[in-house]
Amino acid sequence: MKDKAESLGASPATDSERLPRQILVALDASDHANRALTEALRLAGGAGGEITGIHAYAARLHDRRFRQMEGGLPERYRTEDGIEHQRAVHDSLITRGLGIISDSYHDAAGASCEAVGIAYRRLSPEGKNYRRIVEAAAVGGFDLLALGALGLGAIPGGGIGTVCERVARRCPIDLLMIRDPSRALGDGPLVAAVDGSPRGFGALKTALRLGRALAAPVHVVAAYDPYFHYVAFNRIAGVLSDEAGKVFRFREQEKLHEEIIDDGLARIYRSHLALAERIAAEDGVEVVCALLEGKPYRAIADYLAEHGASLLLIGRTGIHADPELDIGGNAENLLRGAPCHVWLGAGAFVPPLDALAEETIRWTAEAEAKLTRVPDMARGMVRLAVQRFAQESGHTAITCALIDEATARLCPHFGGRHEAPDEDIGWNEEASRLAASAGDASATASVRLRAEKRARRDGAAMVTEAHVRPFIGGAEPAPRWSAAALARLARVPEMMRERVRQRIEDAAAGERDEITSEDVRAGIAASKQAMAGAMARGGHPEPGGG
Repeated sequence: MKDKAESLGASPATDSERLPRQILVALDASDHANRALTEALRLAGGAGGEITGIHAYAARLHDRRFRQMEGGLPERYRTEDGIEHQRAVHDSLITRGLGIISDSYHDAAGASCEAVGIAYRRLSPEGKNYRRIVEAAAVGGFDLLALGALGLGAIPGGGIGTVCERVARRCPIDLLMIRDPSRALGDGPLVAAVDGSPRGFGALKTALRLGRALAAPVHVVAAYDPYFHYVAFNRIAGVLSDEAGKVFRFREQEKLHEEIIDDGLARIYRSHLALAERIAAEDGVEVVCALLEGKPYRAIADYLAEHGASLLLIGRTGIHADPELDIGGNAENLLRGAPCHVWLGAGAFVPPLDALAEETIRWTAEAEAKLTRVPDMARGMVRLAVQRFAQESGHTAITCALIDEATARLCPHFGGRHEAPDEDIGWNEEASRLAASAGDASATASVRLRAEKRARRDGAAMVTEAHVRPFIGGAEPAPRWSAAALARLARVPEMMRERVRQRIEDAAAGERDEITSEDVRAGIAASKQAMAGAMARGGHPEPGGG
């Protein structure tokens, strides 16, 4: 363990030294805000920190609105004396009343801090609430902003409130959004989502610190979508003329996407997980890693629900971010739809291996030109993967030959075996009926294309219900995996692991709530039997997609 930590450039530090010390909490006496304060107290208490409460109130806005309503006052009030009296009464209620309310919020929060010996400061700025909160977060030297997803206007199924969403898009520091007032951090696993970006790894480092401090299990997930390009190219094919297709070199582009994404993308995301596991080992934290496929935000949300997560930690932007982006698409969707608390990470962490590769490895002009053949959506990830391969191999210069060598490892079928078949794949009746339940015609078409892609990747001769189910919003949730079952699955060779996992989940769907190690053993035995049958048939898939 010592050698591994040194190889990653570990710097020893206690968890209390690295937990948030200066925490800003948005107050409004709602259940969500109260839980935000409770969790802030837990974190600050472990780090010897300080809490600052903030409650902004818009007295001037109320005053303007009242003046706009004066013309609608009952006639008996529309006299010189009557209007002046109402103005005086309203001004007293607003300037004094809102201040009193704000003070009461601070009094309650201050008493909670005093009870556990944590210093407390008050902020009561006048103005639009979201704007004042963001301004305080930007200039106050805070490590974390904690606030509720909803405030006093919460209603069932309300998602997140406008204040929370506006703040989340603009907040320059880490943000903890409280989803469920009844749940504490650590009541379930802490789940970090990584995608190879510095902010993704930053969220992982935060998860490891919190996991140690809260004695909570830490899971690490990486999600990628191998189906999007298949849907996109099939839709494009329907509108391109033959001439336009030749100019665009449509079939070449489709084939290249097929090879890069089918063969390489999963391996690249597995490498992110492997690096995350190594970082966790350096920090002395054991983690559970999972590679998820499908629309990333949905796959992650399903994983959170399946494992009863208490907190999702994700970088506010990801691997495809540009400098002007305020929040990434997956982070934004999960902020709205995750079933647990969400931690949006603003901090970045570049693993020493990647930092060293960026500094010491150079690309030849020919290698740079070769990299431009990779589709835009995957180019950054492929570049990172090739640099990691070069470093592992002891190279400091990347040539075309080295790219080919890395490609052979990442994409073993690159170069021709993955011809996109032109013939239509068959559908059984149950699969067609399930796809039709997706919604409107556009949604149904997308589900059908994704299911076809999944069937082709499985080598099935026909699309079945199992291929469609993952893409239907109302699909029955997959059963939970026990720790023993996950440990047994991890021993399955990597090239077969995902297919074995799918077989086990399909067998357990609708039958049980939790997958046990016995289920895994049965699934492995069934997979071995299917493999033996395929070998006996010369490698051909079982009729009907078995």
